[in-house]
Amino acid sequence: MPRQFFCPVFGSSLWLALILQSLISSAVTYRRPVSGGKRQSFLERTLILLDVNTRSPVKVLNDNFLSLQLDPSIIKDGWLDFLSSKRLVTLARGLSPAYLRFGGKRTDFLQFHNLKNLAKFRGPGPDYYLKNYEDDIVRSDFALDKQKGCKLASHPDMMLELQREKAAQMQQVLLKEQLSNIYSDVTLTARSLDKLYNFADCAGLHLIFGLNALHRNPDNSWNATSALSLLKYSAGKKYNISWELGNEPNSYRIMAARSVNSSRLAQDYTLLKTLLQSVRFYSRANLYGPNIGRPRKNAILLLDGFMKNGGSVVDAVTWQHYYIDRRVTKVEDFMKTRLLDTLSEQITKVLKIVQTHAPEKHVWLGGVGPAWAGGTNNLSDTFAAGFLWLNTLGIAAAHGIDVVLRHSFFDYGYNHLVDQNFNPLPDYWVSLLFKHLVGPRVLAVHVAGLQRKPRPGRVIRDKLRIYAHCTSFHNHDYVRGSVTIYIINLHRSRKKIKLAGTLRNKTVHQYLLQPFGTEGLQSTSVQLNGEPLRMVDNETFPELKPRTLRAGRTIAMPPVSIGFYVIKNINAYACRR
Repeated sequence: MPRQFFCPVFGSSLWLALILQSLISSAVTYRRPVSGGKRQSFLERTLILLDVNTRSPVKVLNDNFLSLQLDPSIIKDGWLDFLSSKRLVTLARGLSPAYLRFGGKRTDFLQFHNLKNLAKFRGPGPDYYLKNYEDDIVRSDFALDKQKGCKLASHPDMMLELQREKAAQMQQVLLKEQLSNIYSDVTLTARSLDKLYNFADCAGLHLIFGLNALHRNPDNSWNATSALSLLKYSAGKKYNISWELGNEPNSYRIMAARSVNSSRLAQDYTLLKTLLQSVRFYSRANLYGPNIGRPRKNAILLLDGFMKNGGSVVDAVTWQHYYIDRRVTKVEDFMKTRLLDTLSEQITKVLKIVQTHAPEKHVWLGGVGPAWAGGTNNLSDTFAAGFLWLNTLGIAAAHGIDVVLRHSFFDYGYNHLVDQNFNPLPDYWVSLLFKHLVGPRVLAVHVAGLQRKPRPGRVIRDKLRIYAHCTSFHNHDYVRGSVTIYIINLHRSRKKIKLAGTLRNKTVHQYLLQPFGTEGLQSTSVQLNGEPLRMVDNETFPELKPRTLRAGRTIAMPPVSIGFYVIKNINAYACRR
């Protein structure tokens, strides 16, 4: 019997034996072909056998499992003023329902001022256009104020070009701060908060706002003065917001030459919870944290102490993960199976602590991204990064991580879903298909290999990653009971997958994503079933049209590609309720 391998959970040898017996009995008796003669038979070629347990889900996730993040740097580089763009709101709405976390490295340098936006509170721009640029922003704000409901704008091309130039210059300042770990304060005015909330509300996103945890009293206790002012302003506006405090508290010693230990951090969260309860509108608002960085030694010790000393006050436990740093120089770095597997190791560490102290708490992966410090041009903004992103979603779901927050939806740089021209990058299209097709119920996948030489082993398993969920109930193209399988093929060769067991002889809808253009894996454009994906206009998505595979047909995954496959009319028990 050939060796088995499984993704992401183990199946039984009895299951495999039954499948093999069924396939062999329906195939022509195997005979070794003569040298240089006939084409290899079915049993001689590599084949992956795939089945899914449709009786019950192994995990049930949040409906907002795939969610988004915006970094406070958009205040400094000026992009916050353009969140009213019809195109940006349309793109964000395509990924709803979701959370929108406003947080990042500069969370702990945010200072709230209950003022209208003044030019002196903005980041600097090139002198030759600064005055006209600021006047354009003010005129745009006045026009938006006259609108009722969602406040949307179409910005002139010249205005956007000037903003891109300003952001390019400011990005160098922001990057220098991040690399040196010396940060300047970021002023959030009342109008800036209005613009942020308008964006989230119009796009159907629930805003989670990160408060500055480094605003400290002489005794190192948290100074809540600025936070209370922000809470009162937001409550007066009736803004439906959830809250968190700080970002990567394990890094405070490096970032601000001061430290906050686990017991102090737990006290700060308890104080914030009390503060929320004192503001009537937010008395039942959710609180998330502690948002530790990558779970290495110091971060793990901080999380353990936080949970031990009253961290159960949070509604979900949050942490962050980044795969790679700026030393990455080639596409292959995004496709290393060892790199892809690091997330599983980190999740295991975090879950162990949470389950020890508060097993009822959900765990969220916040601030996840393919690369650190804004990403790398022509790498983290290309199709190749999509393997890391979809792998993150698949592994997180299999482990029961309730929400994954992608850093970042939009900003200047190369680590985002939407670029500075408001065009969707490959990771956006992966996210859109995920939202469109994948529901929160995770199913167990059984995978095995059938081939004569060489035997299937770790290489096939590691480079062909397969996950299964119930199809999203929000997708009315499919009835309840449908199953969605998504596959990452990192092999440089085509892989054939035979649906077996409960999936056998079912009609399949294929959504195959491949890079579009001569750049190959470094392309920033994507094709779906051979057709390039582009926005029709600022408010219209392209049709996500599947290719129908007849019942019983083998799935052929092209080299280095991503595929979503909906098994129709399967009436899976786990997906009916």
